[in-house]
Amino acid sequence: MVVSEAELPTGGGGRFAGLVLRLLSAVVLGPLLLAAVWYGYPWIDLVAALATPVMIFEWTRLTRGAPLLRALAWLYTLAAVVALLWLRHQPALGRETLIWILVCIWATDIGAYFVGRAAGGARLAPRISPGKTWSGLIGGMAWAALASAAAGYAFGLGETVSLALIGAGLAVIGQAGDLLESAAKRRAGVKDSGRLIPGHGGLLDRVDGLIAVLVVVGLARLVMGGTWPWT
Repeated sequence: MVVSEAELPTGGGGRFAGLVLRLLSAVVLGPLLLAAVWYGYPWIDLVAALATPVMIFEWTRLTRGAPLLRALAWLYTLAAVVALLWLRHQPALGRETLIWILVCIWATDIGAYFVGRAAGGARLAPRISPGKTWSGLIGGMAWAALASAAAGYAFGLGETVSLALIGAGLAVIGQAGDLLESAAKRRAGVKDSGRLIPGHGGLLDRVDGLIAVLVVVGLARLVMGGTWPWT
């Protein structure tokens, strides 16, 4: 969507190699997704209809030879798509909920990218994704906390401190979703889930964290009720 997660430098081109291409892709795709969320039906439904088979295809590629993992990956993705549409089509604050989620995820990616590359340090999960660092995770949590609180203030809903804590928690969930997909890619022996988006790889490479957050937020709303977010 915006920029990728924090990774340590791996070669030429400096700390922020490839950032321009990623930003150009984000400038095109980000507004389109926001517009679909903003206007709702039928645009968000069309996005879901187009994205779902692509994600299913990419998961199938990553889980080749493991039918059980494939079935679980498909269910995981479908749960996220159902959560996306269910949350957006809520009669009260559906639009605001999805914008809040996107803002938190994008803030996580940006904070993790820049803080992780600038600070470096200990790797978060070296056997799964050697480029991710603890500093990147902390940076992503901090940026997501600020973004969550800012979104709450903009919409005039929720307690700022509570929303900041929830935003930081969503950053952790998003990074867990990222690591889950990274583990699948490592198992499959590929760098990216596909080549759909210039500078980013496949669709799963861009929405791995979003999928995890949608599933968690959808389940939380289903169990706890409320409006946005769960209050």
